[in-house]
Amino acid sequence: MDDQFDRRELLLHLGDMLEAMSCLTKAGRPDAPVARLTKEQASLQEFGYLRTLTPKMTVAEFSARVASAFFLWSKELLESELNRNAQASTVQHDLFDGNPDGWKAYVAHMQKKVKWFGTGLPKIKKGASDEPSHAAVEEASPVEVSVVVAPSVEWDAPDEKKGWPWPQPGSTS
Repeated sequence: MDDQFDRRELLLHLGDMLEAMSCLTKAGRPDAPVARLTKEQASLQEFGYLRTLTPKMTVAEFSARVASAFFLWSKELLESELNRNAQASTVQHDLFDGNPDGWKAYVAHMQKKVKWFGTGLPKIKKGASDEPSHAAVEEASPVEVSVVVAPSVEWDAPDEKKGWPWPQPGSTS
């Protein structure tokens, strides 16, 4: 499957999330609700997905949840086979737990660029815990399956890259 454009859009979205987190952090109000700051500050208006968050989520909570939801994206986006469920489920569990309406709006926003994003995941229960339990996230997240321990490499071994996104040795692309 040729999913290079989906990968590009997901990478751009990761950058947007980091930029939004940076803008919110620069406000210097970690206990302020993200929804309120989004309305007050012009620099946050371009991040429409911030309006999909639960209204009481603070800047500090948002930062922690974004870090948890997206920390594996850069690695996952470089894998030869894209684990679509892992891409979406970490966001669903870490950023939208207990907020099914927000999740639906976020998925609709994402599907404008990446049609398959968020499809096939279990529904979120309304009013579930605002703080996802660590154990629940570990059980439900398919990320574990996609993480493969690579064999250790000798320090003096050649730094050869094989497979996507690097061309095979001898190819002209």
